[in-house]
Amino acid sequence: MKKLVPDPPLQSPRKLRDPELDRANASLIATLQATRHRPFGLRDGQHNPLFAVQPGVNAEDALMHVSLLLKCAEEVSDEITERASGVERGLIWSMVHSVEMARAVVDALLDGTRPTS
Repeated sequence: MKKLVPDPPLQSPRKLRDPELDRANASLIATLQATRHRPFGLRDGQHNPLFAVQPGVNAEDALMHVSLLLKCAEEVSDEITERASGVERGLIWSMVHSVEMARAVVDALLDGTRPTS
């Protein structure tokens, strides 16, 4: 049976956060420089990169994009895990856990830059 009403959004656990940690995270973000050009992935026949991180992207914006990419990786991994078996399933769950931890670190850095309400 399909649910007619979606679940309410999860409440952010900001009350449990340490204000001192938030201040430290905010100062860390403030000290980060903008991105530099960084090629990645496939290269063409002349070994020129097909993709690259663009220079001059604000650190907070870059971290927000990383968080989104990690969220997508979590969701894809969850779907793959349902179809895997045996050793594959264990390896995928290990990857999911690593991605979740990386995303938690990025999100904690981003949370530290936002004012608490």
